[in-house]
Amino acid sequence: MRNRFMLWILVLVSLTFSNLFVWSQQTSDKYTFTMALTGDSIITRKLSVYNEPSFLKMIEFIRSADVAFTNLEVLFHDYEPYPMHQSGGTYMRAEPAIAKELAWAGFDMVSRANNHTGDYGVEGMRLTTKYTEAAGLVHAGVGESLPEAREAKFLETAKARVALISCSSSYPDHIRAGKTRGDIPARPGLNPIRYSTTYVLTREKFETLRGILQEIGIHVPEKGDSLRIFRSRFIVGDKTEVLTELNKEDLKEISSVVRNASGLADYTIVTIHAHESDRNRSKPAKFIVSFARAMIDAGADVFVGHGPHVVRGIEIYKGKPIFYSLANFLFQNETLLRLPHENYEHYGLGTEAHVADFNDARYNKDRRGFPATPEYWESVIAVPAWKGKELVAIKLYPISLGFGKPRTVRGRPLLAGADLSKKIIEDLQRLSKPFGTTIDFKDGIGIVRIPERKKQ
Repeated sequence: MRNRFMLWILVLVSLTFSNLFVWSQQTSDKYTFTMALTGDSIITRKLSVYNEPSFLKMIEFIRSADVAFTNLEVLFHDYEPYPMHQSGGTYMRAEPAIAKELAWAGFDMVSRANNHTGDYGVEGMRLTTKYTEAAGLVHAGVGESLPEAREAKFLETAKARVALISCSSSYPDHIRAGKTRGDIPARPGLNPIRYSTTYVLTREKFETLRGILQEIGIHVPEKGDSLRIFRSRFIVGDKTEVLTELNKEDLKEISSVVRNASGLADYTIVTIHAHESDRNRSKPAKFIVSFARAMIDAGADVFVGHGPHVVRGIEIYKGKPIFYSLANFLFQNETLLRLPHENYEHYGLGTEAHVADFNDARYNKDRRGFPATPEYWESVIAVPAWKGKELVAIKLYPISLGFGKPRTVRGRPLLAGADLSKKIIEDLQRLSKPFGTTIDFKDGIGIVRIPERKKQ
Protein backbone atom coordinates (compact mmCIF):
# COMPACT_ATOMS: atom_id res chain seq x y z
CA MET A 1 0.00 0.00 0.00
CA ARG A 2 2.86 2.32 0.94
CA ASN A 3 4.64 1.59 -2.34
CA ARG A 4 1.50 2.42 -4.29
CA PHE A 5 1.15 5.68 -2.35
CA MET A 6 4.78 6.62 -3.09
CA LEU A 7 4.23 5.81 -6.77
CA TRP A 8 1.26 8.21 -6.87
CA ILE A 9 3.38 10.91 -5.18
CA LEU A 10 6.08 10.48 -7.82
CA VAL A 11 3.53 10.68 -10.62
CA LEU A 12 2.01 13.87 -9.17
CA VAL A 13 5.45 15.47 -8.72
CA SER A 14 6.38 14.51 -12.26
CA LEU A 15 3.18 15.95 -13.67
CA THR A 16 3.61 19.13 -11.64
CA PHE A 17 7.14 19.74 -12.92
CA SER A 18 6.00 18.88 -16.44
CA ASN A 19 3.16 21.40 -16.22
CA LEU A 20 5.50 24.02 -14.76
CA PHE A 21 7.87 23.49 -17.70
CA VAL A 22 5.03 23.83 -20.21
CA TRP A 23 3.70 26.87 -18.38
CA SER A 24 7.19 28.37 -18.34
CA GLN A 25 7.55 27.82 -22.08
CA GLN A 26 4.11 29.30 -22.74
CA THR A 27 4.89 32.30 -20.56
CA SER A 28 8.19 32.80 -22.36
CA ASP A 29 6.44 32.57 -25.73
CA LYS A 30 3.73 34.94 -24.55
CA TYR A 31 6.27 37.68 -23.98
CA THR A 32 8.17 37.12 -27.22
CA PHE A 33 6.75 38.99 -30.18
CA THR A 34 8.12 38.73 -33.72
CA MET A 35 7.61 40.69 -36.93
CA ALA A 36 8.40 39.76 -40.53
CA LEU A 37 9.22 43.02 -42.31
CA THR A 38 9.68 43.42 -46.07
CA GLY A 39 10.11 46.24 -48.58
CA ASP A 40 8.19 47.06 -51.74
CA SER A 41 5.61 44.64 -53.11
CA ILE A 42 4.79 45.28 -56.74
CA ILE A 43 2.63 42.22 -57.23
CA THR A 44 0.81 41.56 -60.51
CA ARG A 45 0.60 37.75 -60.51
CA LYS A 46 -0.47 34.90 -58.25
CA LEU A 47 1.87 33.55 -55.58
CA SER A 48 -0.15 30.60 -54.32
CA VAL A 49 0.49 28.43 -57.40
CA TYR A 50 4.21 27.92 -56.69
CA ASN A 51 5.66 25.08 -54.64
CA GLU A 52 9.48 25.23 -54.73
CA PRO A 53 10.91 24.29 -51.30
CA SER A 54 12.89 27.57 -51.07
CA PHE A 55 9.71 29.52 -51.81
CA LEU A 56 7.47 27.65 -49.38
CA LYS A 57 10.11 27.84 -46.64
CA MET A 58 10.26 31.60 -47.14
CA ILE A 59 6.46 31.84 -46.95
CA GLU A 60 6.54 29.89 -43.70
CA PHE A 61 8.96 32.44 -42.20
CA ILE A 62 6.42 35.16 -42.96
CA ARG A 63 3.41 33.20 -41.71
CA SER A 64 5.13 32.16 -38.48
CA ALA A 65 5.74 35.75 -37.38
CA ASP A 66 3.20 37.37 -35.08
CA VAL A 67 2.74 40.18 -37.61
CA ALA A 68 3.97 40.52 -41.18
CA PHE A 69 4.32 43.79 -43.12
CA THR A 70 4.97 44.90 -46.71
CA ASN A 71 4.63 48.09 -48.73
CA LEU A 72 1.78 47.78 -51.23
CA GLU A 73 3.07 49.54 -54.36
CA VAL A 74 0.32 48.59 -56.75
CA LEU A 75 -3.34 49.51 -57.22
CA PHE A 76 -6.26 47.09 -57.42
CA HIS A 77 -9.07 47.86 -59.88
CA ASP A 78 -10.69 46.80 -63.15
CA TYR A 79 -9.72 49.95 -65.07
CA GLU A 80 -12.78 51.89 -63.93
CA PRO A 81 -10.64 54.95 -63.08
CA TYR A 82 -8.62 56.77 -65.73
CA PRO A 83 -4.86 57.31 -65.46
CA MET A 84 -3.55 60.65 -64.25
CA HIS A 85 -1.43 62.90 -66.46
CA GLN A 86 1.47 62.10 -64.12
CA SER A 87 2.29 58.77 -62.44
CA GLY A 88 4.95 57.48 -60.10
CA GLY A 89 6.81 56.02 -63.09
CA THR A 90 5.04 52.99 -64.48
CA TYR A 91 1.26 53.04 -63.99
CA MET A 92 0.86 50.22 -61.46
CA ARG A 93 -2.27 48.08 -61.43
CA ALA A 94 -3.21 44.45 -60.70
CA GLU A 95 -6.35 42.32 -60.69
CA PRO A 96 -8.38 42.93 -57.49
CA ALA A 97 -8.13 39.23 -56.57
CA ILE A 98 -4.36 39.57 -56.28
CA ALA A 99 -4.82 41.36 -52.93
CA LYS A 100 -5.77 37.99 -51.43
CA GLU A 101 -2.42 36.55 -52.54
CA LEU A 102 -0.64 38.81 -50.04
CA ALA A 103 -2.93 37.54 -47.29
CA TRP A 104 -2.22 33.96 -48.46
CA ALA A 105 1.51 34.65 -48.06
CA GLY A 106 0.93 35.63 -44.44
CA PHE A 107 0.92 39.42 -44.58
CA ASP A 108 -1.30 41.26 -42.09
CA MET A 109 -0.41 44.93 -42.63
CA VAL A 110 0.48 47.03 -45.67
CA SER A 111 1.54 50.64 -46.18
CA ARG A 112 -0.21 52.60 -48.91
CA ALA A 113 1.64 55.93 -49.11
CA ASN A 114 4.05 55.78 -52.05
CA ASN A 115 4.70 57.28 -55.49
CA HIS A 116 2.14 54.99 -57.16
CA THR A 117 -0.77 55.81 -54.83
CA GLY A 118 -2.20 58.30 -57.33
CA ASP A 119 -1.44 56.60 -60.69
CA TYR A 120 -5.18 56.24 -61.32
CA GLY A 121 -6.35 59.20 -59.27
CA VAL A 122 -8.49 59.26 -56.16
CA GLU A 123 -10.89 56.64 -57.55
CA GLY A 124 -8.01 54.19 -58.06
CA MET A 125 -6.92 54.85 -54.48
CA ARG A 126 -10.45 54.23 -53.17
CA LEU A 127 -10.88 50.98 -55.12
CA THR A 128 -7.55 49.75 -53.77
CA THR A 129 -8.81 50.49 -50.28
CA LYS A 130 -11.93 48.43 -51.00
CA TYR A 131 -10.04 45.37 -52.23
CA THR A 132 -7.27 45.61 -49.64
CA GLU A 133 -9.82 45.59 -46.84
CA ALA A 134 -11.77 42.75 -48.48
CA ALA A 135 -8.57 40.67 -48.38
CA GLY A 136 -8.33 41.27 -44.61
CA LEU A 137 -5.23 43.47 -44.75
CA VAL A 138 -4.82 46.35 -42.31
CA HIS A 139 -3.56 49.36 -44.27
CA ALA A 140 -2.42 52.90 -43.51
CA GLY A 141 -1.17 56.00 -45.30
CA VAL A 142 -4.15 57.15 -47.39
CA GLY A 143 -7.49 58.77 -46.63
CA GLU A 144 -10.24 61.18 -47.58
CA SER A 145 -8.35 63.99 -45.86
CA LEU A 146 -4.88 64.65 -44.49
CA PRO A 147 -5.83 63.80 -40.88
CA GLU A 148 -7.28 60.48 -42.06
CA ALA A 149 -4.23 59.70 -44.22
CA ARG A 150 -1.96 60.45 -41.28
CA GLU A 151 -3.76 58.35 -38.68
CA ALA A 152 -2.52 55.03 -37.36
CA LYS A 153 -4.32 51.79 -38.16
CA PHE A 154 -4.33 48.87 -35.74
CA LEU A 155 -3.97 45.09 -35.94
CA GLU A 156 -5.28 42.87 -33.18
CA THR A 157 -3.25 39.70 -32.51
CA ALA A 158 -3.40 37.11 -29.75
CA LYS A 159 -0.21 38.50 -28.22
CA ALA A 160 -0.28 42.23 -28.85
CA ARG A 161 -1.95 45.17 -30.54
CA VAL A 162 0.14 46.67 -33.36
CA ALA A 163 -0.13 50.17 -34.85
CA LEU A 164 0.99 51.17 -38.36
CA ILE A 165 1.70 54.72 -39.58
CA SER A 166 2.60 55.10 -43.27
CA CYS A 167 3.99 58.16 -45.06
CA SER A 168 5.95 59.06 -48.18
CA SER A 169 8.46 61.70 -49.23
CA SER A 170 8.36 60.60 -52.90
CA TYR A 171 5.08 61.24 -54.75
CA PRO A 172 3.45 63.27 -57.54
CA ASP A 173 2.03 66.34 -55.84
CA HIS A 174 -1.53 65.76 -57.05
CA ILE A 175 -2.00 62.83 -54.65
CA ARG A 176 -0.88 64.66 -51.49
CA ALA A 177 -3.81 64.70 -49.06
CA GLY A 178 -5.07 68.06 -47.79
CA LYS A 179 -7.03 69.70 -45.01
CA THR A 180 -10.29 71.63 -45.02
CA ARG A 181 -11.26 74.95 -43.44
CA GLY A 182 -14.87 73.77 -43.42
CA ASP A 183 -16.00 75.59 -46.54
CA ILE A 184 -14.86 73.06 -49.18
CA PRO A 185 -14.05 69.33 -48.85
CA ALA A 186 -10.53 68.16 -48.02
CA ARG A 187 -8.40 66.66 -50.76
CA PRO A 188 -8.13 62.83 -50.55
CA GLY A 189 -4.68 61.35 -50.93
CA LEU A 190 -1.58 60.09 -49.14
CA ASN A 191 0.27 61.08 -45.99
CA PRO A 192 3.25 63.25 -47.03
CA ILE A 193 6.46 64.07 -45.23
CA ARG A 194 7.84 67.09 -47.07
CA TYR A 195 11.40 68.37 -47.02
CA SER A 196 13.48 71.19 -48.47
CA THR A 197 16.81 70.89 -50.28
CA THR A 198 19.76 73.28 -50.18
CA TYR A 199 22.75 72.80 -52.48
CA VAL A 200 26.04 73.97 -51.00
CA LEU A 201 28.76 75.03 -53.45
CA THR A 202 32.24 76.41 -53.00
CA ARG A 203 32.61 80.10 -53.90
CA GLU A 204 34.25 79.25 -57.24
CA LYS A 205 31.48 76.85 -58.31
CA PHE A 206 28.80 79.20 -57.00
CA GLU A 207 30.08 82.10 -59.13
CA THR A 208 30.37 79.79 -62.13
CA LEU A 209 26.69 78.86 -61.69
CA ARG A 210 25.76 82.54 -61.39
CA GLY A 211 27.60 83.31 -64.62
CA ILE A 212 25.93 80.45 -66.52
CA LEU A 213 22.46 81.56 -65.39
CA GLN A 214 23.11 85.15 -66.44
CA GLU A 215 24.48 83.98 -69.79
CA ILE A 216 21.29 82.05 -70.65
CA GLY A 217 19.08 84.99 -69.65
CA ILE A 218 17.92 83.99 -66.16
CA HIS A 219 17.81 86.98 -63.84
CA VAL A 220 19.81 86.44 -60.64
CA PRO A 221 21.33 88.91 -58.15
CA GLU A 222 24.75 90.28 -59.09
CA LYS A 223 26.05 89.76 -55.56
CA GLY A 224 25.27 87.64 -52.51
CA ASP A 225 25.86 84.16 -51.13
CA SER A 226 22.54 82.54 -52.04
CA LEU A 227 20.44 81.94 -55.15
CA ARG A 228 16.96 80.50 -55.57
CA ILE A 229 16.35 78.97 -59.00
CA PHE A 230 13.59 76.63 -60.18
CA ARG A 231 12.44 76.05 -56.58
CA SER A 232 16.00 75.09 -55.58
CA ARG A 233 18.24 77.00 -53.18
CA PHE A 234 22.02 77.31 -53.66
CA ILE A 235 24.38 78.76 -51.04
CA VAL A 236 28.10 79.26 -50.61
CA GLY A 237 29.95 76.90 -48.27
CA ASP A 238 33.31 75.34 -47.56
CA LYS A 239 32.56 72.16 -49.53
CA THR A 240 30.06 70.83 -52.03
CA GLU A 241 27.18 69.01 -50.32
CA VAL A 242 23.42 68.57 -50.35
CA LEU A 243 21.43 69.52 -47.25
CA THR A 244 17.87 68.32 -46.70
CA GLU A 245 15.56 69.50 -43.94
CA LEU A 246 12.21 68.16 -42.78
CA ASN A 247 9.06 70.21 -43.05
CA LYS A 248 8.39 71.21 -39.44
CA GLU A 249 4.60 71.10 -39.71
CA ASP A 250 4.60 67.57 -41.17
CA LEU A 251 7.11 66.37 -38.57
CA LYS A 252 5.05 67.81 -35.72
CA GLU A 253 1.78 66.30 -36.95
CA ILE A 254 3.17 62.84 -37.70
CA SER A 255 5.03 62.79 -34.37
CA SER A 256 1.78 63.48 -32.53
CA VAL A 257 0.11 60.58 -34.36
CA VAL A 258 2.97 58.28 -33.34
CA ARG A 259 2.78 59.39 -29.71
CA ASN A 260 -0.95 58.70 -29.68
CA ALA A 261 -0.53 55.31 -31.37
CA SER A 262 2.19 54.22 -28.94
CA GLY A 263 -0.25 54.91 -26.10
CA LEU A 264 -2.92 52.71 -27.73
CA ALA A 265 -0.80 49.82 -29.03
CA ASP A 266 1.82 47.45 -27.67
CA TYR A 267 4.06 47.93 -30.72
CA THR A 268 4.14 50.80 -33.21
CA ILE A 269 5.56 50.60 -36.74
CA VAL A 270 6.37 53.76 -38.70
CA THR A 271 7.15 53.29 -42.37
CA ILE A 272 8.33 55.66 -45.11
CA HIS A 273 8.49 55.33 -48.88
CA ALA A 274 11.52 57.42 -49.84
CA HIS A 275 13.57 57.41 -53.05
CA GLU A 276 15.79 60.25 -51.88
CA SER A 277 19.45 59.48 -51.31
CA ASP A 278 22.68 61.10 -50.18
CA ARG A 279 24.49 61.03 -53.58
CA ASN A 280 24.50 57.21 -53.49
CA ARG A 281 21.24 55.28 -53.94
CA SER A 282 22.24 52.98 -51.06
CA LYS A 283 22.61 55.88 -48.60
CA PRO A 284 19.48 57.58 -47.22
CA ALA A 285 19.14 61.33 -47.58
CA LYS A 286 19.96 63.18 -44.37
CA PHE A 287 16.35 64.14 -43.71
CA ILE A 288 15.35 60.45 -43.69
CA VAL A 289 17.85 59.72 -40.92
CA SER A 290 16.53 62.67 -38.92
CA PHE A 291 12.93 61.58 -39.51
CA ALA A 292 13.57 57.96 -38.50
CA ARG A 293 15.18 58.98 -35.23
CA ALA A 294 12.41 61.50 -34.53
CA MET A 295 9.82 58.74 -34.96
CA ILE A 296 11.62 56.54 -32.42
CA ASP A 297 11.78 59.54 -30.07
CA ALA A 298 8.01 59.96 -30.53
CA GLY A 299 7.33 56.36 -29.47
CA ALA A 300 7.79 54.08 -32.48
CA ASP A 301 9.18 50.62 -31.76
CA VAL A 302 10.46 50.04 -35.29
CA PHE A 303 11.04 52.17 -38.39
CA VAL A 304 10.86 50.59 -41.87
CA GLY A 305 12.06 52.29 -45.05
CA HIS A 306 11.48 51.29 -48.68
CA GLY A 307 11.42 53.00 -52.06
CA PRO A 308 14.94 53.06 -53.56
CA HIS A 309 14.59 49.38 -54.59
CA VAL A 310 17.96 48.58 -52.98
CA VAL A 311 18.91 47.74 -49.40
CA ARG A 312 20.19 50.45 -47.10
CA GLY A 313 21.86 50.26 -43.69
CA ILE A 314 20.37 49.27 -40.35
CA GLU A 315 20.65 51.32 -37.18
CA ILE A 316 19.79 50.47 -33.58
CA TYR A 317 18.73 53.81 -32.11
CA LYS A 318 17.87 53.94 -28.41
CA GLY A 319 17.35 50.18 -28.49
CA LYS A 320 14.91 50.35 -31.43
CA PRO A 321 15.60 49.09 -34.98
CA ILE A 322 15.69 51.39 -38.00
CA PHE A 323 15.73 49.68 -41.39
CA TYR A 324 16.55 52.47 -43.82
CA SER A 325 15.45 50.35 -46.79
CA LEU A 326 14.41 46.73 -47.18
CA ALA A 327 14.47 47.06 -50.99
CA ASN A 328 12.01 44.84 -52.88
CA PHE A 329 9.98 41.85 -51.83
CA LEU A 330 7.96 41.53 -55.04
CA PHE A 331 9.07 43.32 -58.22
CA GLN A 332 6.64 42.29 -60.96
CA ASN A 333 6.50 45.64 -62.72
CA GLU A 334 7.15 44.08 -66.15
CA THR A 335 4.01 41.91 -66.29
CA LEU A 336 1.27 44.53 -66.17
CA LEU A 337 -1.75 43.88 -68.39
CA ARG A 338 -2.09 47.40 -69.83
CA LEU A 339 -0.30 50.74 -69.84
CA PRO A 340 -1.70 54.17 -70.79
CA HIS A 341 -0.83 56.05 -73.94
CA GLU A 342 1.62 58.34 -72.11
CA ASN A 343 3.98 55.47 -71.26
CA TYR A 344 4.27 54.42 -74.91
CA GLU A 345 4.50 57.99 -76.18
CA HIS A 346 7.54 58.67 -74.03
CA TYR A 347 9.51 56.06 -75.99
CA GLY A 348 8.09 56.97 -79.40
CA LEU A 349 5.95 53.83 -79.58
CA GLY A 350 2.75 53.82 -81.63
CA THR A 351 -0.56 52.06 -81.21
CA GLU A 352 0.83 48.79 -82.57
CA ALA A 353 3.14 48.52 -79.51
CA HIS A 354 2.18 46.65 -76.34
CA VAL A 355 3.57 46.03 -72.84
CA ALA A 356 6.42 43.76 -73.98
CA ASP A 357 7.50 46.40 -76.51
CA PHE A 358 7.42 49.05 -73.80
CA ASN A 359 9.66 46.90 -71.59
CA ASP A 360 12.12 46.35 -74.44
CA ALA A 361 12.27 50.08 -75.15
CA ARG A 362 12.53 51.15 -71.53
CA TYR A 363 15.25 48.67 -70.60
CA ASN A 364 16.95 48.33 -74.02
CA LYS A 365 16.11 44.62 -74.02
CA ASP A 366 17.42 44.12 -70.45
CA ARG A 367 20.72 45.92 -71.09
CA ARG A 368 19.98 48.90 -68.80
CA GLY A 369 17.91 49.91 -65.80
CA PHE A 370 16.37 47.45 -63.39
CA PRO A 371 16.96 44.22 -65.37
CA ALA A 372 20.68 45.01 -65.79
CA THR A 373 21.41 45.83 -62.13
CA PRO A 374 21.76 42.90 -59.67
CA GLU A 375 21.15 44.93 -56.49
CA TYR A 376 17.52 45.61 -57.45
CA TRP A 377 16.86 41.87 -57.22
CA GLU A 378 18.47 41.24 -53.82
CA SER A 379 16.95 41.86 -50.40
CA VAL A 380 16.17 40.44 -46.97
CA ILE A 381 13.19 39.65 -44.81
CA ALA A 382 13.93 41.30 -41.47
CA VAL A 383 12.62 39.48 -38.40
CA PRO A 384 13.01 41.49 -35.18
CA ALA A 385 11.92 39.90 -31.89
CA TRP A 386 10.97 41.44 -28.57
CA LYS A 387 10.48 40.26 -25.01
CA GLY A 388 8.01 42.72 -23.67
CA LYS A 389 9.27 46.08 -24.97
CA GLU A 390 12.91 44.98 -25.13
CA LEU A 391 14.38 44.23 -28.55
CA VAL A 392 16.23 40.91 -28.13
CA ALA A 393 17.07 39.75 -31.67
CA ILE A 394 17.04 40.63 -35.37
CA LYS A 395 17.46 37.97 -38.04
CA LEU A 396 17.89 38.82 -41.70
CA TYR A 397 16.82 36.18 -44.24
CA PRO A 398 18.39 36.91 -47.66
CA ILE A 399 16.09 36.60 -50.67
CA SER A 400 16.62 36.63 -54.42
CA LEU A 401 14.11 38.02 -56.91
CA GLY A 402 15.74 36.27 -59.88
CA PHE A 403 18.28 38.61 -61.45
CA GLY A 404 19.10 37.45 -64.99
CA LYS A 405 16.01 35.28 -65.34
CA PRO A 406 13.29 35.91 -67.94
CA ARG A 407 10.74 38.59 -67.10
CA THR A 408 8.09 35.86 -66.75
CA VAL A 409 10.10 34.55 -63.77
CA ARG A 410 11.97 37.41 -62.14
CA GLY A 411 10.30 39.55 -59.55
CA ARG A 412 9.08 36.71 -57.32
CA PRO A 413 11.18 36.08 -54.18
CA LEU A 414 12.88 32.88 -53.09
CA LEU A 415 15.32 32.28 -50.25
CA ALA A 416 18.75 33.09 -51.68
CA GLY A 417 21.43 30.46 -52.23
CA ALA A 418 24.59 30.26 -50.11
CA ASP A 419 26.86 32.52 -52.19
CA LEU A 420 24.23 35.19 -52.82
CA SER A 421 23.15 35.15 -49.15
CA LYS A 422 26.71 35.88 -48.11
CA LYS A 423 26.96 38.71 -50.64
CA ILE A 424 23.68 40.32 -49.51
CA ILE A 425 24.66 40.23 -45.83
CA GLU A 426 28.12 41.60 -46.64
CA ASP A 427 26.42 44.51 -48.43
CA LEU A 428 24.31 45.17 -45.34
CA GLN A 429 27.37 44.90 -43.08
CA ARG A 430 29.10 47.60 -45.15
CA LEU A 431 26.05 49.87 -45.32
CA SER A 432 25.24 49.49 -41.60
CA LYS A 433 28.76 50.13 -40.31
CA PRO A 434 28.42 53.96 -40.50
CA PHE A 435 25.41 53.64 -38.15
CA GLY A 436 27.50 51.66 -35.64
CA THR A 437 25.67 48.41 -36.37
CA THR A 438 27.42 45.03 -36.48
CA ILE A 439 25.88 42.14 -38.41
CA ASP A 440 27.16 38.56 -38.22
CA PHE A 441 26.70 36.01 -40.99
CA LYS A 442 25.84 32.62 -39.56
CA ASP A 443 24.09 29.56 -41.03
CA GLY A 444 23.12 31.49 -44.16
CA ILE A 445 21.41 34.44 -42.44
CA GLY A 446 22.38 37.78 -40.95
CA ILE A 447 22.18 38.30 -37.21
CA VAL A 448 22.25 41.88 -35.95
CA ARG A 449 24.08 42.42 -32.71
CA ILE A 450 21.83 44.24 -30.25
CA PRO A 451 23.83 46.68 -28.09
CA GLU A 452 23.24 46.49 -24.36
CA ARG A 453 21.12 49.40 -23.16
CA LYS A 454 22.72 51.56 -20.51
CA LYS A 455 20.73 51.71 -17.31
CA GLN A 456 19.20 55.11 -16.68
